[in-house]
Amino acid sequence: MPKYVPNTRLSDCWSSVGNITFYHRDGKCYWRTKPTPVFSGTMKQMEHQQVHLRALAAWRTLDQNTQMQWRRRAMGVTAHRPPFVNEGSISGYNLFVSAYHGFVTLGNEHIPEPLRFEEFPAFIIEFVSAEVVGNIDLRLRFTLDICETDNPLRYRVLGKIQLVEAGKGCHPGKMRNFLSAETVPVPLSQDTIQNPREIIFAIPDYKNVFGLSIQEYTLHIRYLLLDTVTGYRNLYHKLSCSFSL
Repeated sequence: MPKYVPNTRLSDCWSSVGNITFYHRDGKCYWRTKPTPVFSGTMKQMEHQQVHLRALAAWRTLDQNTQMQWRRRAMGVTAHRPPFVNEGSISGYNLFVSAYHGFVTLGNEHIPEPLRFEEFPAFIIEFVSAEVVGNIDLRLRFTLDICETDNPLRYRVLGKIQLVEAGKGCHPGKMRNFLSAETVPVPLSQDTIQNPREIIFAIPDYKNVFGLSIQEYTLHIRYLLLDTVTGYRNLYHKLSCSFSL
């Protein structure tokens, strides 16, 4: 830690300039160069960054009238991140990006239309079972109950999932995203839809994904609904349970 030597022009220094930071210890001034760690990001982080960059580029292609439509659609839509206050609303840009990311997650990437944000129906999932397929992949089976809607198939469940040793807590930063799939073919007639119905989360090569090869697991999941019509999402719910393989 080199010591700063005062001169006739500058008797003392603090804060940062360029890649140098000045700081004080025991009444004396020192300086150090800022660290420049290199972290290119994981493959998933880089993929997510590319999606976000494409969303930004798509927003810039919209004419002013369409951007204003998004702004009007966003009025009254509260943020889905803390502090969840109702004092204002998100921007049209944020609503657009949210819809763009939603459609990417659904496997249907395209420039979304500015549609009204509708209230999501009440819903809940319950854990049913877990099974290993081909000695490498894991299937988590749940029941999904969506209330107060005539078209429950309009919504898919996005689960942020973490598997840990039995009894251990959740580490949000280590959760991984998985999109639900139907356990049976989608019926042609809405009259035949069962509610609640069963869904699954398929986790390929689950041992490597979560770095565990044990028999007893605790499952932590944060789950939310994705609207296949608008690309919008609602606030997540949380569930934790244990299972054996």
